[in-house]
Amino acid sequence: MNFLQNALTLSQLHSAFTLFTSLLVEALPFLLLGILLSSALLFFVDEQQLISRMPQNPVLGSLFGSFVGFLFPVCECGNVPVARRLLTQGAPTSVAIGFLLAAPTINPIVIWATWVAFRDQPQVVVLRIVFCMIIATVVGVIFSFQKDPRPMMQPELAKRVLYRLQVRQAPEQPSLLQSGTYLLGQNGSPLRLETATPADFTPPKPIKRFSAQNFRLFMDNMVQEVRELGGMLVLGSAIAASLQVLAPRELVVSLGQGPLTSILAMMLLAAVVSICSTVDAFFVLAFASTFTTGSLLAFMVFGPMVDLKAIGLLLSIFKPRVIAYLFLIAGQLTLLLTLSYTYFF
Repeated sequence: MNFLQNALTLSQLHSAFTLFTSLLVEALPFLLLGILLSSALLFFVDEQQLISRMPQNPVLGSLFGSFVGFLFPVCECGNVPVARRLLTQGAPTSVAIGFLLAAPTINPIVIWATWVAFRDQPQVVVLRIVFCMIIATVVGVIFSFQKDPRPMMQPELAKRVLYRLQVRQAPEQPSLLQSGTYLLGQNGSPLRLETATPADFTPPKPIKRFSAQNFRLFMDNMVQEVRELGGMLVLGSAIAASLQVLAPRELVVSLGQGPLTSILAMMLLAAVVSICSTVDAFFVLAFASTFTTGSLLAFMVFGPMVDLKAIGLLLSIFKPRVIAYLFLIAGQLTLLLTLSYTYFF
């Protein structure tokens, strides 16, 4: 009896390791490509010129913010610093919220990864984009009623916005580094945005775009994102493999039977697991035979928007009540859209 139990345990471990390796090998290229593009665009996109062309209309602003993900292809691990940077630079609230919610999904890396995972179900790729766009637009419009974003923001960041308004007439603005977390100080060294003072917002000396310093900063950003996101990729792959092998099959099947319960279960799983949007399509693909298509969509739409591991980053921008509203509205809209798809299609 003990021999059979040990054999079963070894078989489960072998299966889990095989699944883990498969997920990791399949998803790693997408993660590395996303980091490469994200790091490169930080130095080749003129953020001030981009912000000056942003539409002030709430609907158009939310749509614009959603599509900015094509210029900054970051997952939910990197969208918060960029959204914070947009707000401090004076971008409309609708644009920043639209980017915050949609950029982790509406970007070429995630769209490509979703297509590879659901090649036999192209409607899943299209609906994921459409649902994310609808939710980001609606939430962006709602938050745009607060014309001045400073009451929603943490006091220290609100001061940064005020400082930015005071120096808006400056001919040049500080450079964006480290996904929006740093400014380039007057002496050319990185300076954290949260600790900056009004004097730090004076224009730094121009630096050649293709310089050794910029290349060094580019490499530093690459290394930092590989460390942060690579760990999450390994963790997410391990959780996916473990759930498939160790979770009671009866429990998983029972949760996936009802249209409503399957959607709620996958939304909860997406929030708890908090796997990177670059690889979440491969994660949820393992549940395709058990859960409804609507619940799979709920996981891929809700997860990148409500990422529990990013709450600390969100608290660096917004007050807790604002984050609660953001999560609640996004969750309600995700449930409504995916449930409508399940019942009508």
